[in-house]
Amino acid sequence: MRLEETSQQFGRIERRIRELIPADELVSVVDNIGLPNSSINMVYSNSGVIGPQDGDIYLKLSPDHHPTAGYIKTLREVLPREFPGTTFAFLPADMVSQILNFGAPAPIDLQISGSNAAANRVYAKLLLRRLRAVPGLADVRLQQPEGSPQIKIDVDRSHIAQLGLTERDVTNSVVTSLAGSSQGSPTYWLSPQNGVSYNVVAQTPEYRMSSLSDLEGVPVNGASGGYQVLGGLGAIKRESTPAVVSHYNLQPVLDIYATPQGRDLGAVTRDIKRILKDTAKDVPKGAQVALRGQMVTMDQAFSGLFLGLAAAFVLIYLLIVVNFQSWLDPFVIISALPAALAGIVWMLFVTGTTLSVPALTGAIMCVGVATANSILVISFARERLNAGADAVTAALEAGFTRFRPVLMTALAMIIGMAPMALGLGEGGEQNAPLGRAVIGGLITATIATLLFVPVVFSLVHARRAEAIEPLPGPVHA
Repeated sequence: MRLEETSQQFGRIERRIRELIPADELVSVVDNIGLPNSSINMVYSNSGVIGPQDGDIYLKLSPDHHPTAGYIKTLREVLPREFPGTTFAFLPADMVSQILNFGAPAPIDLQISGSNAAANRVYAKLLLRRLRAVPGLADVRLQQPEGSPQIKIDVDRSHIAQLGLTERDVTNSVVTSLAGSSQGSPTYWLSPQNGVSYNVVAQTPEYRMSSLSDLEGVPVNGASGGYQVLGGLGAIKRESTPAVVSHYNLQPVLDIYATPQGRDLGAVTRDIKRILKDTAKDVPKGAQVALRGQMVTMDQAFSGLFLGLAAAFVLIYLLIVVNFQSWLDPFVIISALPAALAGIVWMLFVTGTTLSVPALTGAIMCVGVATANSILVISFARERLNAGADAVTAALEAGFTRFRPVLMTALAMIIGMAPMALGLGEGGEQNAPLGRAVIGGLITATIATLLFVPVVFSLVHARRAEAIEPLPGPVHA
């Protein structure tokens, strides 16, 4: 599409957006159409625009707006249906997601690389159809579309050599006429009034360059001063070409971008891997298919956090062994941790929260608090046991005596995490999984600490007392 037609289409889309979002919640709408003029802006832009047919629409909402995810879901359903010739994609707006994407315009990047570009494109279209049927996968698109129109000028080199011209002369003349003299020989004029240098550009007016016959009449000047017209130097014809050509490790690559919606990234990634396995026989010879994006970062982060959670269990156990000089009491103390993990899973399931890095961070925090509460109970039970009480009595006294401090510690953490769990404030939904994991884990861990841990203590030490009870000696008459 021409830039003017793209602008008109953006105007129609913008009017429909204003109908879907209430006026009191929409502060401003900004449209950026086409490629940026500056190469600096191009480097720092991650929106993936490739030509005058592309653009970005930035929406700024008021502070008291309804959830952004709800508006995105509505726009994803309405806009593609009402504008069938347009491809829509909602890019990550927050800095955290942009960093995790490593500059890509979507969290999921399926790359197909290989030397056979035509076969790779056929396979990419096959994957595109399969991926669009995956539930919870939105904005599925091919970043390198084909069929972009272009005009090819096939210059007869032997002919222009006889005229004293070169390909450079032809290129400079065409570029100067169509894009301006600033492309090849920039010229500046210094104003004597204000001392400011102004760029002076000469080019053919656009209204005089509206057909192939006008293009054929472009003058071509050489270094020797010869004058020719472009139409007499070669053939000019229309053809199509890929709109953008991308490379990865020197190989041509096709990128299929997608974004999860309504499902977690891990579940969507499993479906994508299943599709790749089913279509493995259709991969072109010599081609490579790689799944990149946030899922790589997610796998690395989850591996590290799961390792950290397991290390927390082991290190806590060994530390308590050293402090209590026993192997049994640390086992009793950490017996409340499975209940804490069950509470975390329960809370995430009830609130519809996916397992994420903040949720795992909250799980590690919950393990520490739950262990501290169990230590309070068991340390008091050990004191009563050493004072001569039996295991059951020591466990009951520890449960009743430590009920208040354990409950106060857990309630302080739960109440403190409540605002975070509710996702209040700007960007609060990003840290909400952490608060929900801590609250869910502490609820069940506190119940286990006050009820289950004393029972385990009484059972363990009752059996231990029976094992070390001395045998009766011989009876003398």
